[in-house]
Amino acid sequence: MTEEILPPGNVRLAVRAASRDDAIREAGAILVEAGAVDPAYVDSMLEREGSVSTYMGNFLAIPHGTNEAKDQIRRSALSVVRYDEPVDWNGEEARFVVGIAGIENEHLDILSKIAVIFSDDDAVQRLVDAATAGELHALLSEVNES
Repeated sequence: MTEEILPPGNVRLAVRAASRDDAIREAGAILVEAGAVDPAYVDSMLEREGSVSTYMGNFLAIPHGTNEAKDQIRRSALSVVRYDEPVDWNGEEARFVVGIAGIENEHLDILSKIAVIFSDDDAVQRLVDAATAGELHALLSEVNES
């Protein structure tokens, strides 16, 4: 069996992030801890955010690296951090910061699964209301389905 794109350990609950960049670093650090990316990939996540916002709406931001950082990805993976206090994302409120790393074009399939979940207001409310990281992981588990 292949490794899950979003294993339980890659889902975290946090009270707050000091800044958007700190939230990106936190999501990236989880990908590094999971062995999915090299540490330099986190810098490329910050670089991309500097040129194009990864805020998607509905409290969701999906920071990811630049195309030039593709060689720093070891395997496809997601990290999810839900913040109790919204992170100021260029004037928008992000409560979910989903770090993404995709081998070849796998990130497109992963992004579409995340987009489907976050396009449903009721689903987003369930994600906001999840009491534990385990409950949050269970609500997001469809991203692991092929």
